[in-house]
Amino acid sequence: MWRDLAPIGRDADSRGYRRYAWTRADADCRAWFKAQAESRGLTYELDRNGNQWAWLGDPLAEGAVVTGSHLDSVPDGGAFDGPLGVVSSFAALDELRGRGAQFTRPLAITNFGDEEGARFGLACVGSRLTSGQLTPEAAYALRDGDGVSLPQAMEAAGYDPSAIGPDPERLARIGAFVELHVEQGRALDLSGDRVGIASAIWPHGRWRFDFHGEANHAGTTRLVDRRDPMLTYAETVLAARREAELAGAVATFGKISVEPNGVNAIPSLVRGWLDSRAADQTTLDTVVSAIERAAKERAERDGVDLRVVRESFTPVIEFEHALRDELNKILGGSVPVLGTGAGHDAGILSGSIPTAMLFVRNPTGVSHSPAEFAAEDDCVAGVIALADVLEGLACR
Repeated sequence: MWRDLAPIGRDADSRGYRRYAWTRADADCRAWFKAQAESRGLTYELDRNGNQWAWLGDPLAEGAVVTGSHLDSVPDGGAFDGPLGVVSSFAALDELRGRGAQFTRPLAITNFGDEEGARFGLACVGSRLTSGQLTPEAAYALRDGDGVSLPQAMEAAGYDPSAIGPDPERLARIGAFVELHVEQGRALDLSGDRVGIASAIWPHGRWRFDFHGEANHAGTTRLVDRRDPMLTYAETVLAARREAELAGAVATFGKISVEPNGVNAIPSLVRGWLDSRAADQTTLDTVVSAIERAAKERAERDGVDLRVVRESFTPVIEFEHALRDELNKILGGSVPVLGTGAGHDAGILSGSIPTAMLFVRNPTGVSHSPAEFAAEDDCVAGVIALADVLEGLACR
């Protein structure tokens, strides 16, 4: 499975993955998922929001146990983030069949669409639509960097966008969702454990900072006469690092656009996107407020106009304690329980159904990068742990 999936959407120069929603690479990943489902005799289904499902048992029965993750990527992302959860789900089913497990509840493997938000700027679009956290109207308004709307992208890929929206009937039939994911950090590597259980997802959000200055000639405009938004942006980036360090949080400006974007032109507009996360809401609010304040103070000095827009936000998510404890019990009671600063479909769905997560050791802690890695033995340990959990939940 890993060998077949690995080449899809991989850039020849960066060696990273560019599997963006509703593109050719995404279509190839979806075709791979469908083939895996059909080769195992599973019932394949595409829901109203473009999420893929592979069912063992009756899809309309109550109390289903669902596992899976996503197959899309961030720009030049790694091979494991998302795909490890999907590949491990199929492998766990193979393991259970090899054990002769007798299922008493329906089991499904899923691939949620557009989890990373790389194309339209909003993460977890598929699960947000399904859970009702993203309205169809808001989804229709999403556009990529080329101005292509989400409905246009879906239509170009051969899907009907008119049906997107909440799917409460589907969610009502799910008794538990367990997502396996490569750890995005080094906690397991430092503790020496191969597998961990998620406790909670930190509150996190994305903010767009628009710095409006005045375009002018880079060679003839005196420094004192400039209204250069790049200076304001640069100071804001430094402020983000400073405030995050002080608070024990994280803050990152990882995306920027510049107009007119000429080597010999002072910018008229610099637009930067802030991603910030913290262990609790108060800390996150403190960090973002301090960054905004520093940006505003510098903008006034530089003669730059500033606008800040919160584009997305997810509050702290505590995974259901009863399900989390049950996973720990199934796995022997001594599995480390970890918090995470990364968002996931499991976190989005936690407001609607019981959800839990398993993490697989990442020896470098690197994620969202071609250097992302997990050793084969650790991946196998993750598959066995997931199989044990699914057996405990769906075969009792």
